[in-house]
Amino acid sequence: MKQGTMQKWHRTRSGYLVFSVFELVIAYGFGSLSIARGNLWWYLLTIIFLIGALKNLFHLIGAYIHGKF
Repeated sequence: MKQGTMQKWHRTRSGYLVFSVFELVIAYGFGSLSIARGNLWWYLLTIIFLIGALKNLFHLIGAYIHGKF
């Protein structure tokens, strides 16, 4: 199976950084909506995007520590 260009770029340092910031912004937006509206679905979406952002940040830190990419 061949990887796409976006998938290859996502696994670089800049890709991890951009995706983690993007997911943090989305999580912030959903978090604001969940606080304002009190809907559990918004809280769930906030948690999902926050976990994705943390995953990308940990991959970014690991890439800098181990000198990959």
